[in-house]
Amino acid sequence: MDYKDYYKILGVPRTADEKEIKKTYRRLARQFHPDVNPGDKAAEAHFKEINEANEVLSDPEKRRKYDELGQNYQRWQQTGSGPGGFDWSQWSARPGGGTRVEYGDLNDLFGGAGGSGFSDFFESLFGGMGGGSGAMRGAQPAGRSRDIEHPVDISLEEAFQGATRLVEMDGRRLEVKIPAGVKTGSRVRVAGEALAGGKSGGHGDLYLRINVLPHATFERRDDDLHCEVPVDLFAALLGGEVRVPTLAGPVALRVPPGTQSGRAFRLTGQGMPKLRAPQERGDLYAKVRVMLPEKLNEREQKLVREWAQIRGIAG
Repeated sequence: MDYKDYYKILGVPRTADEKEIKKTYRRLARQFHPDVNPGDKAAEAHFKEINEANEVLSDPEKRRKYDELGQNYQRWQQTGSGPGGFDWSQWSARPGGGTRVEYGDLNDLFGGAGGSGFSDFFESLFGGMGGGSGAMRGAQPAGRSRDIEHPVDISLEEAFQGATRLVEMDGRRLEVKIPAGVKTGSRVRVAGEALAGGKSGGHGDLYLRINVLPHATFERRDDDLHCEVPVDLFAALLGGEVRVPTLAGPVALRVPPGTQSGRAFRLTGQGMPKLRAPQERGDLYAKVRVMLPEKLNEREQKLVREWAQIRGIAG
């Protein structure tokens, strides 16, 4: 098994703090998101690697274990030995006492793209610590009920509209509804649907821990959304109507004359539904990015020079 350098995958130093890791992850996730690179298998594969690296480096306990492994692996490499002789067994995740229930491929379990799809390297290190494993886990002494928790990735559109996932539990297929407005870290509880810990034990609860994937257009901040809107030079100078994307469809925004690049307009009620009150929604902040003409013909150049002279600017 080959060692994965998660710091190299994210492009951050080993001394990077939580803020730097989060900032870098968000930038790369937007760059390589499948919605931005439709049909690009290489970008899709790198997107998965980025998510896996972030899963480890953003979790203090996983990062501590990974760093400890890395130090030992580097010392092994310095002896001139290859990965084939490295003792991986001491790093492999071992579930504690209790029950471990496996359902095979996570992508099948959670309906294709909803699964995490982490690598064998990740599974070997963190299979018993939660995260994107291909098993649903929970541990309690035999004879007692237990809860089961598992992460599920959803898109921002699914978080906006609500979604469903099919889950197979004890030979039954359950359709779990994920409500609109969920955030990363939200837990969806399905009462009494986890397996019992033993013959005399009752059923525990199933929890889906939600991770909302980065979006190519919008940045979410609580229930508000932020995006950039390109505005041509003449609309910015003279005022005009521009189209602003929202998760419910584009809307018109009237920008006043003299609108500066970087100015943000608040569109009330065009953000995310509020989890406890889905009829209410946050706001959308559209930041203007003024677009200059890329090529000017002779007449246009002449007019711009005349305009510069009128404003007392040497041209």
